[in-house]
Parts: sequence; structure tokens; C-alpha cells
Amino acid sequence: MTTAPAPHSAGSPVANPINLTVNGVGVGVPANSRVLDALRKAGFDVPTLCYDERVGPKGTCRMCLVEVEVDGRIETVASCTSFAAEDQKVETHSEELKDYRKTLLEMLLSETSAPKKFPESDDTAHSEFYRAVQEYDAKPGAVPLLERRAPAPDPNPFIQRDYDLCIACYRCTNICNEWEQAGAITVDGRGQDSKIFSFFNNNLLDSPCTFCGQCINTCPTGALTDRKLAGVDPHETEQTKTVCPYCGVGCGIELVTLDGELVGTKPDFSAPSRGSLCVKGQFASWEFVKSEQRLKYPLVRRNGILERATWDEALDLVAANFKKIVDEDGPDSIVCWASARVVTEANYLLQKFARVAIGTNNIDNCSRT
Repeated sequence: MTTAPAPHSAGSPVANPINLTVNGVGVGVPANSRVLDALRKAGFDVPTLCYDERVGPKGTCRMCLVEVEVDGRIETVASCTSFAAEDQKVETHSEELKDYRKTLLEMLLSETSAPKKFPESDDTAHSEFYRAVQEYDAKPGAVPLLERRAPAPDPNPFIQRDYDLCIACYRCTNICNEWEQAGAITVDGRGQDSKIFSFFNNNLLDSPCTFCGQCINTCPTGALTDRKLAGVDPHETEQTKTVCPYCGVGCGIELVTLDGELVGTKPDFSAPSRGSLCVKGQFASWEFVKSEQRLKYPLVRRNGILERATWDEALDLVAANFKKIVDEDGPDSIVCWASARVVTEANYLLQKFARVAIGTNNIDNCSRT
């Protein structure tokens, strides 16, 4: 069983902070901070299998319980729901807490498939449960096995639903209903008979699901995964931060490459979009790269047929046609559309081109349409 992680810097100073100690490390956090915020700022962490910061604390998995001491009184509280207090002393990895978490994990293991089926990625939410099992040395079979939840035979092309890995944390339903407000999935049944169910007929294509992929990205076990990345070993891939090319919102994504070839995308949670994507950004923002219909060089229509041309030929033709139109119908017969996907300098150059080279103020930006 591993010990508590080594502390690192407690972070930058906070104005009028609440001062407390976590495992002997002093830390200051803003007012109304949770204990979980404080212990993470102090350089420690605890498993949070039901917690997604976008929908707030739920306190249902009980894995994040810590011991807090205030005025000589020690209590065991859920760090995700409890507020930090002045002069509070927090202990995250006492022997009692480690044994407690190990027992909870072994109980969860009794209702899931064997750990060998768990994704072992170090950089996705799907590894949270697996890492906790390893950290606390939880043993499969320590608790009598329960009947597995059946996978959902869902024909949709995007999301694979292996509910035999489900631990009923309900992060997927919370993110769907509270963050995305799609209301596509819910909890059906009670106790061990409960399962994640979709309206209608348990098929996502028949439900209000928008295939934003947030249920995949919050799932801590791999019960929900991207079908397009199925079978791809995450340890062999590389991820590159970029911006989704589809619209003017500019959501952050990470391109997933395997041996130099694009195989998928994941949300960039460090971007202002905080991981939210539409179906295009989540599942299709990269596939056009492989399209056989993608233009790879200039084409010029000659005698009604598009033929390959050099860049010089294409640019000379465009310039000649612009000049002809301006000479015959005036500069205001031309309108320029800028792009919300390019950098500010490129948009600046296009407006200079419109006003100086063409002589028109007819220029607008696609983010306004």
C-alpha cells in the first residue's frame, strides 16, 4: 500500500486566506473553499470517484473522506463537500483512512469486471478507478462477487457502453443532466439492479443525446469509451493541443496520433471551453484529414473541367478576375469574408487587402453569422 504523495509548493499567496495545515503542510485558500481544494493546493490528493468539478461535489462515493481537527475535535468528513476552516488540521492518509479506502475499492471490484479489462491510460479520466485500486492495493475477490451489469448493445457509432465496468458513481448522468442539460441518460432500477439507461429503448440514437462525449470524458472506469479509439493503446499515442476547426467558438481539443497518424481527438480541459465539445469536435474534427476528397493542390476550371494548376497560375487567375470585376463593376461589387478560425494578424491583413487593394469596406467576419 502506497503512502501519501509527497507535498509540493503550496501555491501563490491568497488575499485574506483561510489558513490551515494538510499533513503538516501549511496552506492558504480563498474563503468558501472546500477541504479538497486545500489538500490539492498543498500537494496531496485523494480518490474522488464521484466528483467532477464542473457539476460540484456530490459526496456519494465516500472515497475522499479525510480526518479534520478543529479546536481539538477530530471528525471524518468528505473533503469534496466540507468547507475549509481557519486553523483546521487535515490528515489525508492515516492508516485508518487507507484501510477504509481499500475496503471500499474491494467492494466496488466485486461488482465490476476483472482489473485486467480496465484502461491503463495515465492521461484520461478512465484510469482513475484503476489507479486507486493500484495505490491502495485493493484485491479482486476479497469481497464476494456480485452479478455484473450487462453491456448496452447500442448501435450508435460513437460511444461504447460497457456497463460491466460501471461502479454506479453517476458522474455520467450528472454531467449529462446538469452540465450539458441534455437529459439523455438516467438511473434505472435500485441497488445492484440499477443501471444507466437511455431514453428511449436504451439506444442513444433514439434519445436526446447530442453525442458531446462528456459522459465518456468524466467516466472514471472506462465503462464509457470512444468507439473510434477502441483498441488503441494510450501508452503508444501522442497528444497535441490545438483548436477545433469547425466553428467560431474555438473549443480546445487534443489530437491523438499513433505512429504519426491521426486516430482521434480528446477535449482539452485546460482550454476556456473546459472540455465541452459538440459531436463534431469530439468525434469528427480530425477525420477530414484522411478524406480522399480533400483538396491537396490548386484546381483551375478549364473548358468546364477542374484541372490541377500551380500556385502561381491559380493566384494570377484570381488577381486577374478581381481586377476585371473591379474595373467593370466597381470595388463594392466584391465582399470579403474573414475567418474566426485564424489569428488576429491574418484577419488584419485581410481587412487591409479589402480596403487598400480592392478599395471596399465590404468585409465581415464569419463569427457574426
